[in-house]
Amino acid sequence: MLARYGDMPAIRETLAEASDVLKQDLAKLIAEGPAEELNSTVNTQPVMVTAGICAWRAWRESGGADPALLAGHSLGEYTALVVAGAISFADCLPLVRLRGRAMQEAVPQGAGAMAAILGLDDEAVRSACAEAAEGDVCEAVNFNAPGQVVIAGHAPAVRRAIEGAKARGAKRAMALPVSAPFHSSLMAPAAARLREALDRIAVNSPRIPVIHNVDAKSRTDASGVKEALVTQADHPVRWVECVREIAARGAKLVFECGPGKVLAPLVGRAAKELQGIALADRAGLEQGAQLSKAA
Repeated sequence: MLARYGDMPAIRETLAEASDVLKQDLAKLIAEGPAEELNSTVNTQPVMVTAGICAWRAWRESGGADPALLAGHSLGEYTALVVAGAISFADCLPLVRLRGRAMQEAVPQGAGAMAAILGLDDEAVRSACAEAAEGDVCEAVNFNAPGQVVIAGHAPAVRRAIEGAKARGAKRAMALPVSAPFHSSLMAPAAARLREALDRIAVNSPRIPVIHNVDAKSRTDASGVKEALVTQADHPVRWVECVREIAARGAKLVFECGPGKVLAPLVGRAAKELQGIALADRAGLEQGAQLSKAA
């Protein structure tokens, strides 16, 4: 995940810090696996937060500007809050490990599912979910871009919704290889466990506004941040609205901070005035840092 950044002090130091907090060699896990252990959500969530913070610190090491706004998609919201100073990195890692465990344990393995629906408007996706539910849970949970929505719920209902979406004209409707129906109402037990965990750690007012998934608004106080994170667990990620809020607040450049290139291309689809740039490797960091200073 992090090899393309090269040997940067910020990366080494962040991995060492995370490994010390979790009492686990994250650098070795990321580089060598095994894949089954890395893909277990109790490891995936702290690894992804660590990778995001590695990229953020490498960005600053490369001379990247301080952002005017922050946002994170689903788990990425935790990384954004660490950058904003609302939650310490040391507190965040065990918190997201608990989040992963709580989400996995909220629904028995195999009982839940998720699927991506492409090329269908939001209302048609919601209609397909409602028709497919038949007493089960089936909900639109990630609004990633216009015409790109993820659904989640009980596995049989999600399978029915896939067929319903195809019948309504979806370009593609496919099951996702995930271990739980994240962000659906089936995650309510996980939200309750998160609330208890958040009450045990220090949460501060963000130094930089963070646009939250649940309603595309920012919070200025610790209690609001906690409530947004608890609600996020069993409510949809309203990413399109988050991106449009970023644009409405005057931003022009959006930098995706991490080893992936998933969100940057989606930015312009939600708000044409925004340019999304992925900081997925050393070259991206350096180019992005120059752009940020020129903006």
